[in-house]
Amino acid sequence: MDESDQPLAYQTEDPITGMLNSEPMGICSSPGSEGTGDDCQPDSPILAQDPTPAQGPGFESVTALQGGGEDVMEQFEQGQEGQSEPLVTDHSEQSEPLQQEPAQQLELSEQGSPTNMELEDTSKDGVETESSSLEAPFPAEFDKYTKVVEDNPEDFNGWTYLLQYVEQENHIAAARTAFDSFFARYPYCYGYWKKYADMERRLGDIKLAEEPYPQPGQNAGPSNLKKPRQPPAPLGEHFVYRRGLQAIPLSVDLWVPFIAFLKETADPSDSDSETTLRTTYESAVLAAGTDFRSDRLWEAYINWETELGNLANVTAIYDRLLAIPTQLYSHHLQRFKEHVQDNLPKHFLSLEEFVQLRKELAAASGHGSEDAPVGGDIEDLPPGTEDLADPAKLVTEIENMRHRVMESRQEVFNLNEHEVSKRWTFEEGIKRPYFHVKSLEKAQLNNWKEYLDFEVENGTLERVVVLFERCLVACALYEELWIKYAKYMENHSTEGVRHVYKRACMTHLPKKPTVHLLWAAFEEQQGNVEEARGILRNLEEAVPGLAMVRLRRVNLERRHGNLEESASLLQDAIANGKNISESSFYSIKLARHLFKVQKSLQKARKVLLEAIEKDKTSPKLYLNLLELEYSNDVKQSEEQILSCFDKALSSPLPLESRLTFSQRKVEFLEDFGSDINMLVSTYEEHQKLLKEQESTKRKAENGSLEPDPKKQRTEDHAMNTGAMMPDMQNNHSAYNYNWYQQYNYQNPWGYGQFCNATRLQFWTKMQLFLHAQNTHVLEVTGQETVQDIKVHVQALEGVCVADQVLLLNGTPLEDGTSLHHCGITEHCTLDVVARMLGGKVHGSLARAGKVRGQTPKVDKQEKKKKKTGRAKRRIQYNRRFVNVVPTFGKKKGPNSNS
Repeated sequence: MDESDQPLAYQTEDPITGMLNSEPMGICSSPGSEGTGDDCQPDSPILAQDPTPAQGPGFESVTALQGGGEDVMEQFEQGQEGQSEPLVTDHSEQSEPLQQEPAQQLELSEQGSPTNMELEDTSKDGVETESSSLEAPFPAEFDKYTKVVEDNPEDFNGWTYLLQYVEQENHIAAARTAFDSFFARYPYCYGYWKKYADMERRLGDIKLAEEPYPQPGQNAGPSNLKKPRQPPAPLGEHFVYRRGLQAIPLSVDLWVPFIAFLKETADPSDSDSETTLRTTYESAVLAAGTDFRSDRLWEAYINWETELGNLANVTAIYDRLLAIPTQLYSHHLQRFKEHVQDNLPKHFLSLEEFVQLRKELAAASGHGSEDAPVGGDIEDLPPGTEDLADPAKLVTEIENMRHRVMESRQEVFNLNEHEVSKRWTFEEGIKRPYFHVKSLEKAQLNNWKEYLDFEVENGTLERVVVLFERCLVACALYEELWIKYAKYMENHSTEGVRHVYKRACMTHLPKKPTVHLLWAAFEEQQGNVEEARGILRNLEEAVPGLAMVRLRRVNLERRHGNLEESASLLQDAIANGKNISESSFYSIKLARHLFKVQKSLQKARKVLLEAIEKDKTSPKLYLNLLELEYSNDVKQSEEQILSCFDKALSSPLPLESRLTFSQRKVEFLEDFGSDINMLVSTYEEHQKLLKEQESTKRKAENGSLEPDPKKQRTEDHAMNTGAMMPDMQNNHSAYNYNWYQQYNYQNPWGYGQFCNATRLQFWTKMQLFLHAQNTHVLEVTGQETVQDIKVHVQALEGVCVADQVLLLNGTPLEDGTSLHHCGITEHCTLDVVARMLGGKVHGSLARAGKVRGQTPKVDKQEKKKKKTGRAKRRIQYNRRFVNVVPTFGKKKGPNSNS
């Protein structure tokens, strides 16, 4: 496969970001990751610090990515150690006032403007501009733009307006305040990192500032804008690039301009400049070199080494590059061929490889060391090698060595090409590899998920981590992908999992509860209980009112023996509930905790009774109180149980709920009651409620079958039942009162002395579920016909009787048949579907006319349209000149087939 034949869907140009009129708005980053920490060096643990299986090749780049660029920056700084002069221009005079003691700084500030200080003689124009910018008041409309993002930190357009404003005003202090607050929320916006660096180049100080500064994820949100506006320390373009590369170590679009900046500011007289640049290039390819779109970085590295004449280093770079699946993989092989053909082997090969090839070729050709040197002094060759005396043999050996070099690299290339072909389809499906606040298309989201699944199954740890980091740039706002990343890392590194959760929760998803809860659970599994407490506490402060978070905090304290703290959290939730329903919910939780965990029946009863006084229309409170009392000795708790029933029956609950409690009271007195008089009176009260329900139904039949208020109450009743708490005492499973709708209210007892003839009709009634456009519940006796049900459906939903078909288990029912003869029993479901009208069968069907009842096949002439235009003239021509009848005599036309 050649990339020239199958180009990827997205191009390599950098998306423009940060401009007010740019489109799309919010384009921010090439693939990468971001780090956290208190200094420019993030203090979060990295992957290499955790005990893991044997580290294979490429493990260093995984470490760099997991550390958020920490290792990359450390290696870069180590390359600068021991230099006699700094890499960039050092304006030491500018940093002295900033490093004075506070008292000395105050003394300096009281002396007047910078023009009266000693800096006047040594500072340059750029420093004067910066000093005046730092001391000048903030721009007039700065507060107006900052208030927008303070009120709504998630307004990305508000942030872009703010950044564009400070860029136009050329005020470095205001720009630093705005950019730092912006990157605390959106660290993946590489375009804005470049804008920030450009502003530092124009208005700030280009030197490296060593003072700590907020990192992405630290002090998240626009709260920094509200702090006292102290002039920040001069950061400089260098420091901005370092922070950006810590946030996005995979971003080639930041590494390339950063290295270009180092070249521009390097001191030509510094002998260590070349070493520093090479160290920076190595850090870049270590962090971003395995990215599929990292070709530009590799080519810059190769071109730089070529300019210096380090051909052996170029070959070593190609050896690494040809084994990495990248977009321009075949182009790199072609350039390597040119590199081999244009240079002598002794120049572009390392000493070890050159000696090894000479020995192999000598053994293959049979000549030894007796041959004289060729082409110059022997000192020009690597030590321990010999040249050939014959020029023809020399040319042959050089070509043989080139052939051997290309042969070995070709094998590596073939394996790499196979890996590229397996990933090419996924790469073509990536249309938006950068960060954007808008939602990702579903097709692209699925492509990322499938790509990740493929890489997890077939790739190495390094490639999987790189792909996850690329994915999370484009999908930084999707918590399911952060969770997928953390779950994958659980098998490889504990610190890696923690770092993934940290980045997700502290920077990108500060208000997503699921990933926070998983992080807290992970920390609790690792024994970091205090860390888990802090995570849940911070989440509840960020998103108040989430029941799942408060319950997770309660259960965390319960698991670790802090029962009083657990109860206190529930009491606080009851007191600060947004409404009565929420307080009732937490009251039930607190009652269960007090009874089941703390073994205090009195406290649990008190909580529920207090909740009932505040919310008398909640059936769940009465049910939980009833179950609480049932959990005790029934004989000793008879008075409390009956009191609970009386509270429910005298409450303003809906009629259906009161019927339920009345039915239960009857059953309780029948099974456990000690007074027959109370049983009889309770039954009579229950019959009164049934009559009230029957009268309500009859009134509804005169109008609509089921009035809207009753529908609403039924739905609420079903909803409350579905969310009912389980039985609080397992040994009373026979009385699962959460499902009280199964009881037949109309026939609570089977004793004839308590029934009369008028009540026998209730026993023969049954309930049917009618599933049409809506679901309805009908009470029938079984004597009704299917036609009667259709008439009823017409009254309910307006569907004509002739257009209805009633189905029982997929079988249509005849109109004149009674429900009893159709086999309909209690709780059966009838489906109402529309009648499908038939039509004529098309005449071109193969079996048309052969099946009984089908329309016969029509003649060909009847369904063929008449030809018009050129087709008609062609027919006329054929009839006149081509399809002529052979006759004697002269031909009838030029095309006669006679």
